[in-house]
Amino acid sequence: MNIQRIQYLASMTLIPLIAVVSFAVPLSSALALVLGLVIAVTVGNPYIAKTRKLTSNLLSIAVIGLGAGMDLNVVGRVGAQGVGYTVLGISLTLIVGYILGKILKTERDTSILISAGTAICGGSAIAAVSSSIKAKPHEISVSLGVVFLLNALALIVFPFVGHHFNLTEGQFGLWSALAIHDTSSVVGSTLQYGPHALEVGTTVKLARALWIVPVTLFFGYLTSRKQESSAGKTKFPWFILGFLLAAALVTWIPQLQEPGKFVNDLAKRLLVVTLFLIGANLTRDTLRSVGVRPLIQGVLLWIIVGSITLGAILWGWITLA
Repeated sequence: MNIQRIQYLASMTLIPLIAVVSFAVPLSSALALVLGLVIAVTVGNPYIAKTRKLTSNLLSIAVIGLGAGMDLNVVGRVGAQGVGYTVLGISLTLIVGYILGKILKTERDTSILISAGTAICGGSAIAAVSSSIKAKPHEISVSLGVVFLLNALALIVFPFVGHHFNLTEGQFGLWSALAIHDTSSVVGSTLQYGPHALEVGTTVKLARALWIVPVTLFFGYLTSRKQESSAGKTKFPWFILGFLLAAALVTWIPQLQEPGKFVNDLAKRLLVVTLFLIGANLTRDTLRSVGVRPLIQGVLLWIIVGSITLGAILWGWITLA
């Protein structure tokens, strides 16, 4: 009983304390995420409902703040250049995910959610598509668990692989945006690699996230559930518009560029806090909820997508002018 009491008190104290430290003291995004994971697995997260909600809100605020450090001309150019391979990449990922789901005999809706999360933007896509196909709670939980695990792994693996292949910052930002699930992990990974990698990765990922709407509508139509329109239920990531607005303000109003740099720095610190909370959300119950088949499907799909996009970038098939 005493040990349990100590663990409870430790978890009550450690999570808010390290969240504050993560904002105040420069920590790497990978270290922040690992700290959150260690706390969640060892002493638990008594704030799990609050931190899950807070994670989404903080991510939105952080991404909007990152827009204050971007040039809208670059954002527009990168987004326009990426339309072709975005459509092709999303389509191929969904097809390969479907095939893997069939081979592994993963539950249909779980397979769809994992594929959509891999193809577009992780948890946001899963949340949107799940409402369209009316997925069951355990299917959503399992899909999110797979994505969270791979997001955590990406923060450690991607910078290592990028340096191994001597990717430029632009190449690494592009690869991260195409092969990492969630926006938070794309930003966290590219933040470690360099400022230009962060700029490219964020703009490409946010442009890709816009495809949540057509993909959600597609699955809603495909499932043909009672002919109810799921468009009104689509959880569109409105922070994308905030990002674009912040970028537009600092681009077109020169006087805002210096304050924009300050806001951008705060946003990067807030992102580190967000990644710590993402790690803290990976409790033992969440890890246990991830079944073997969905996990295998998610890992295989992630490796296939990551390998193909990396090869295409190295061979010059996918580039940003």
